Amino acid sequence: MAEQIAGEVSVSVMSGSDVHTFGDAVTGPAWSTIKVPVAIAALRAAPVQAVDYLSAAITRSDNAAAESLWSLLGTPTDAALAVTSVLHDAGDAETVIQSERIRAGFTAFGQTDWPTPQQAAFAWQLPCISGSGEVIAEMQQISPDQQWGFAGDHGVAAKGGWGPAPDGSYLVRQLALLRGEAGSIGVAMAVTPGDGTFQSGVGALNQLADWVDEHRQDFSWSDCTAGTQ
Repeated sequence: MAEQIAGEVSVSVMSGSDVHTFGDAVTGPAWSTIKVPVAIAALRAAPVQAVDYLSAAITRSDNAAAESLWSLLGTPTDAALAVTSVLHDAGDAETVIQSERIRAGFTAFGQTDWPTPQQAAFAWQLPCISGSGEVIAEMQQISPDQQWGFAGDHGVAAKGGWGPAPDGSYLVRQLALLRGEAGSIGVAMAVTPGDGTFQSGVGALNQLADWVDEHRQDFSWSDCTAGTQ
């Protein structure tokens, strides 16, 4: 599949107790995929206030709403620690949440380097992370204009993210929790298309999602266990 797509592609799948990565593990900005742990952290810290911004931040990927969730967590340093705590609950002790706005016009947290293997493991662990229930529900209601990859598929909880590198070329990515009768798998996909455009990145993610669907039976499906990462 990677040979059929111009550009760099990565698919990581948390299957059973193992993460399988196809293509190269992407270590670029998380972009809006990071809004998932940000939302969980905000719901833990200020559940009444966070609900006002949750739907817009997740279903429409509204940056202003996400910034409001982030602000509920205190100073940028405190906010980064709170979101890091969510990742730790999912077994990710490596990812460091970016607390400073390193590029004008973009959120600080969106510039977090979140590799696809860690993202896939996080997606699989989502149902067992305290405070995730409302966020998962919103991830199943993604706005129609953002229903690419797995987003919008029946029963799938997904969140996309996208943005340009300093040279203007786009990184388009998505994390998803797929559920079946035998359990779940967590998926993280990322594409930097050869022509650098957002549209080509979306098209490639659709291809990668179809590939995962075609190979669903090749993965071990299981459910996470609360308190066990």
